[in-house]
Amino acid sequence: MTPRQKSLGLYLEELYERCNRRELVSPDPLQFLYRYEAPEDREIAALVASSLAYGRVATILKSVGVVLGAIGASPRTAVERYGEEHWRGVFAAFRHRFTDGADVAALLGGVRRVVSRWGSLGACMLAARRECGSLAGALDFLIAALENGRPSSLLCRPQRGSACKRHFLMLRWLVRRDEVDPGGWDGLDPAELIVPLDTHMYAVCRSLRFTKRRAADLKTAQEVTRAFARLSPRDPVRYDFVLTRFGIRADMEQEALLAECRARSTTGRIETE
Repeated sequence: MTPRQKSLGLYLEELYERCNRRELVSPDPLQFLYRYEAPEDREIAALVASSLAYGRVATILKSVGVVLGAIGASPRTAVERYGEEHWRGVFAAFRHRFTDGADVAALLGGVRRVVSRWGSLGACMLAARRECGSLAGALDFLIAALENGRPSSLLCRPQRGSACKRHFLMLRWLVRRDEVDPGGWDGLDPAELIVPLDTHMYAVCRSLRFTKRRAADLKTAQEVTRAFARLSPRDPVRYDFVLTRFGIRADMEQEALLAECRARSTTGRIETE
């Protein structure tokens, strides 16, 4: 490890120790997952919360609260009990930017199909990971199964080149386990996770000189993940939560973080190959 990598690694680890705390989660759709003790409930809540995680944070939290509130205390029980037509009625008046109630109903119908065939979303991911050979490939398989030939504003597939920020965020929540990320999918390896590349993380990675790419797409997400893996090989998304707190929380100034990142990037890029 180069001196620059050591310096940056120490800085990021200090941020992790200081900021990777549950009381700093809000405002974040992740906060909804703490309601669910059972992994079979939590994984469905995670899919719903991450799929709606586009737009303004306040709007995201409101929409996730509405959907999960209507589903009830046990999402697994609800999706097994009711089909897509039921959810069309429940969410007839729902709207979240480009997403309407029919999209939510189709998502829950997809969950029902996957659960019926594989037993859980996590079991589907595990089976697909063994077959596909990569976590990104397994995610693509899961999303295809959920879509069932009907693309939706709520779902994106890695094979289409999208950064898939929302679904890689879901994987972070469910594959990792620490004070912030509750876990639940224990058979998958955190070392294979890809950075959920939102606007906050993209700005950080540019400041760190982890990428020169202008598009926040899947290739960029993979490139910055390789850079983080140089610092934390077993857990390349370890610092995702703490780095994205800056700019999301009013009491954590993003520009101060970006300035520190730029200062620690003056000696050149971290190689990603």
